[in-house]
Amino acid sequence: MQKTALVCGAGGFIGGHLVKKLKNEGYWVRGVDLKRPDFSETAADDFVVGDLRDQILCQNVLDRPFDEVYQLAADMGGAGYIFTGEHDADVMHNSAQINLNMAYYGNKAGIKKIFYSSSACMYPERNQLEPENPNLSEDSAYPAAPDSEYGWEKLFSERLYLSYNRNYGLDVRIARFHNIFGPEGTWRGGKEKAPAAMCRKVAEAKDGDSIEIWGDGEQTRSFMYIDECLEGVRRLMDSPDFRGPVNIGSDEMVSINQLAKMIMEFENKKLELKHIEGPLGVRGRNSDNRLIHEKLGWRPNAPLKDGLKKTYDWINQQIKNNP
Repeated sequence: MQKTALVCGAGGFIGGHLVKKLKNEGYWVRGVDLKRPDFSETAADDFVVGDLRDQILCQNVLDRPFDEVYQLAADMGGAGYIFTGEHDADVMHNSAQINLNMAYYGNKAGIKKIFYSSSACMYPERNQLEPENPNLSEDSAYPAAPDSEYGWEKLFSERLYLSYNRNYGLDVRIARFHNIFGPEGTWRGGKEKAPAAMCRKVAEAKDGDSIEIWGDGEQTRSFMYIDECLEGVRRLMDSPDFRGPVNIGSDEMVSINQLAKMIMEFENKKLELKHIEGPLGVRGRNSDNRLIHEKLGWRPNAPLKDGLKKTYDWINQQIKNNP
């Protein structure tokens, strides 16, 4: 019998790619989001445009005991959205409301299994003060002290889903994503993340120009290409008894300055890095992949440069198509 899946946040970057992957694996897929995907037609068999903060909508889309539910929907963005403090109330309220609805009505609908996309932003800020040596093992999450309200909401929702597992037997899987990037992601407008923003800046610049980088550019991050993210998600969902939370991210750590220079090499551009004030987030962040390797026998290993090149080419084409 054909498996059924519901993808919440199917109009977004990761959700849109996940729908395609599930369809390729033979699933019947329903997508739901406030909007349809921005850059391509959805591959979903059924796509509902609606607000998952609405309890009635949640009941309507959960009209069957889906084999798998993927809860990716959230109010989110890059550092320019998350770390200014201007969107904290909306981020916490909107995302928490979605998760409260999905846990409650998903359980009532008898769904077989639900995946929740948490974030590395839920890790304590104190463990990410050194750019060269951040501590992001899964067991370092407590005592809790995320650096943003976005991170606090993610931590709350992890506990929400795990409590539904303990009290009601809801089969949950939780992954902490680390900076997922790739084609068809947001690349301008204020919600884009560092790889897309840097690809755009380099693509738009001419030799001898300068591009702006927030802070001194020595803050470190790891970035994972979308295909590997989805591979990790599917392996976690197929695991018979490992629920997580588990990191899904690359452990290839680079500074933002290094990221910019790596992207410049794609067209041999010589650009000056102009460091300016701006929201920075934590000083260092990198995925610790020991637990995922232990539990799932797999870890991401694709070189950052390969995914960046694909993303740069796609964004470059978007710029040419939308000058």
